[in-house]
Amino acid sequence: MSVRTEFPRAVRMIKHVWIPMPDGCRLAARIWLPEDAEDAPVPAILEYVPYRKNDGLVLRDAPIHHYFAGHGYASARVDIRGTGDSDGILQDEYLPLEQQDGVEVIRWLASQPWCSGTVGIIGKSWGGFNALQIAALRPPELGAIISVASTDDRYADDVHYMGGCLLAWTALPWASTMLAYNALPPDPAVVGDAWRRTWHERLDQTPPYIHAWLAHQRRDEFWRQGSVCEDFSAITCPVYMVGGWADSYRNAILRVLTGYQGPAKGLIGPWAHDYPEDGTPGPAIGFLQEAVRWWDHWLKGEQNGVMDEPVLRAWLPEPLRPGGGSLVQSGRWVAADGWPAAQVLDRGYLLQPAGISTGTLDQEHEVGAARAPAAAELAILGIEAPAADLGQWGGHGGPLEFPGDQRPDDGMSLCFDTGPLAEAADILGMPVATLELAADRPLALVAVRLCHVWPDGASTLITRGLQNLTHVAGSDAAPEPLLPGRRYLAEVQLNAIGYRVPAGHRLRLAVSPCYWPWAWPSPAPVTLRLFTGASRLTVPLWTDQAAHRPPPHFGVPERAPMPAHEELGGAASRELRHDVGSGAAEVISSASGGHRLLDDGLTYLEREEDRMRIVTGQPLSATVRCDREMSVGRGDWQVQVRSTSTMSATATSFLVTNVLEAYEGQDRVFARTWHADIPRDGG
Repeated sequence: MSVRTEFPRAVRMIKHVWIPMPDGCRLAARIWLPEDAEDAPVPAILEYVPYRKNDGLVLRDAPIHHYFAGHGYASARVDIRGTGDSDGILQDEYLPLEQQDGVEVIRWLASQPWCSGTVGIIGKSWGGFNALQIAALRPPELGAIISVASTDDRYADDVHYMGGCLLAWTALPWASTMLAYNALPPDPAVVGDAWRRTWHERLDQTPPYIHAWLAHQRRDEFWRQGSVCEDFSAITCPVYMVGGWADSYRNAILRVLTGYQGPAKGLIGPWAHDYPEDGTPGPAIGFLQEAVRWWDHWLKGEQNGVMDEPVLRAWLPEPLRPGGGSLVQSGRWVAADGWPAAQVLDRGYLLQPAGISTGTLDQEHEVGAARAPAAAELAILGIEAPAADLGQWGGHGGPLEFPGDQRPDDGMSLCFDTGPLAEAADILGMPVATLELAADRPLALVAVRLCHVWPDGASTLITRGLQNLTHVAGSDAAPEPLLPGRRYLAEVQLNAIGYRVPAGHRLRLAVSPCYWPWAWPSPAPVTLRLFTGASRLTVPLWTDQAAHRPPPHFGVPERAPMPAHEELGGAASRELRHDVGSGAAEVISSASGGHRLLDDGLTYLEREEDRMRIVTGQPLSATVRCDREMSVGRGDWQVQVRSTSTMSATATSFLVTNVLEAYEGQDRVFARTWHADIPRDGG
């Protein structure tokens, strides 16, 4: 990483600005400007997220927004309504009010004397989501967006559900994080004596988001709202979609390139849930240089050739040993002029029986009239137990985040292997498993994993997918209970991936009726039957073996300096426990860290711990517990919030409890407990 201190334009920062909304609410902003912007107005760039501009993201914001300002942009970081120093209450993610506020912020930025009247949006995760959502509202001042680590589909491809399955690994933990985050107050140094009143309004009025998410277990208007995949044509501005294979959010890049007919580019690196200039695993790239080239073309009209380059650039990684997370991955860049790419060809494999619970993957073109697909029935009883380390959802590229050896889970799945590959297979895209299945219960799911099997037997997870089978019997909008014993054809789309399987190694497809703690288990143990005659796997393969050198602007990452600060700790762990006597298995993940700003002494600290517990073979024993602590303060002003969220289930309901406490100094000033009993709806 190269830290730049000299830029084409001198920069000044406006530490705090109020942006008025039509209803009287004020949103808090921090703005970086070229010093001469009032005399020579510039386009504006907006980042609009709930993560607290004064403390939570202060170290991340300055290096990005100062960099943009130094290259001739007014760069604004705005706290969403109800967060940080902004007024109001944040009732949930991505509501229409949040999007409309974003439109008003764009209008305000464009009207300022230092702005040329054109605005772009950049955002990662939450900010990447609302960049797409705001673009779909077509504010006339919006010239282009960059959406990083985001989704176009709030139901099928976020932390809540996948394939209609409730994501135990992420739904409650993320809701718990936001409950604690929303309970923090604004900064008295910004809002004055009103900080305490605003704080108590947030504590009193902000709901636990998990209640609404569980109340909408099927794809309904709650999820369609804000899912731009419902109508890509609503967006008319240029879109740059960015993400990484180690992140949970990469599918939308390929979907947007497929479905959006306007100017668009895509970039997929090896990274986890970070901006690519900080991306790990590496190689990180000079992403801020890439962003400036994008902005220069679309916001300033410069003909710099950015749209003459390939529509998609993707990192094609070399194979990794199981759990082999490293700071830098080997691989190569590949490029395509569109998506679907002409260089990608689908290879079909037929699932063939080879034993009681095993089979083979035979290339489709090699199975002809002389060797018809074998119609056989294989059965497996699901055992709810975290046999292997499933890895971290949405992590930041740390060594603890990569899934471990898959052989323990493979042993509890129906597995279908290829023979040793005659040549390397470069997977690039979204594999699809089409499976003919029957279950012995009315509620069931299927988990599908694609693995790389090494010559010594080690099994590396390549990618995975989930499907709630009641959504196959019906639909995502109207699931239907399964008829036990009836055959259903399920098409399970696995998450997009780039990965090389070497010659002489094998591919493995693993199929199971359970995947705890990734998916919330079905109410009762399920025996799943798979019929091989109509079941197949489709793997997208990159066929162009030509060398593609990375473009020059993918060189050394650059950024502006961070604010002067002191790091306060920072640790992460993940532990798997198994009590042999009781059969109880537990996954415990924890992280902590913080910082102190040296200019005014503001301190920010956070700690989180998640516990996923189940008793082997007893799906109704599943529980998730999430503990959060967050504190912020300077001098005599010290506040802390603590939340504990727990979730379990009966055969008919999800049971959720949230506890929130707030402290001013040593005094507890707020405490509340919420209980919810929410009927299960097909899962």
